Amino acid sequence: MLLAIDCGNTNTVFAIWDGSRFLATFRASTAWQRTADQYYVWLSTLMKHQGLALEIDEVIISSTVPRVVLNLRILSDRYFDTRPIVVGKPECALPVAPRVDEGTIVGPDRLVNAAGAFDRHGGDLIVVDFGTATTFDVVARDGAYVGGVIAPGVNLSLEALHMAAAALPHVDISKPQKVVGTNTVACMQSGVFWGYIGLVREICARIKAERERPMQVIATGGLAPLFQQAEALFDTLEDDLTMHGLTVIHQYNKDNPPT
Repeated sequence: MLLAIDCGNTNTVFAIWDGSRFLATFRASTAWQRTADQYYVWLSTLMKHQGLALEIDEVIISSTVPRVVLNLRILSDRYFDTRPIVVGKPECALPVAPRVDEGTIVGPDRLVNAAGAFDRHGGDLIVVDFGTATTFDVVARDGAYVGGVIAPGVNLSLEALHMAAAALPHVDISKPQKVVGTNTVACMQSGVFWGYIGLVREICARIKAERERPMQVIATGGLAPLFQQAEALFDTLEDDLTMHGLTVIHQYNKDNPPT
């Protein structure tokens, strides 16, 4: 079985893939101090609780936090006796190479999202990922990642408001009942919610105009359904896009081993 690991700035997701479907998905907070032994105890306990045999023999990793990768490599080697594929490293081949400025390092999560979205929807895509940052990834007709946009994440914006303005409380994002708030919390929620509706709509419109062609908008990330319920911003919602992209890249590397 394949263990697919997506390590983001806030959370790390572990998914067990049997070749045709995900058997289980587990989530932990991202902490570079966590050792390989701690990962194994945590993961093996959860797998046993789900009634899954610990028969992992392949691992693929995507990480936006470089300091975490070492212990994930050790986890793979020590407990699963396998060398992991790490997206973004030279030994990890991509179905289609990105076309960006020379010397640019593209985030592994963005490469994975592009591969997963292209596999499911074909080319000419805008992938909107609501994570710690809100990212817009442009996927060309042939599946290549060709650039994008990075904006502050929704929760990051709310936290910045709370931290920088002493009178503003910490609030959770939700769809406000009205645009005009009549208390502080409602005002903050309205500003962030409708502000991000406008941000997503405008950026996607400008990308389409610049590319001069019709493009599908694919959304992923935990907050995507919240924004879709207010406005028809996206053509498709994908809650497992990143994990699917990891399986696509893993299979490509199995089918095209380095020579």
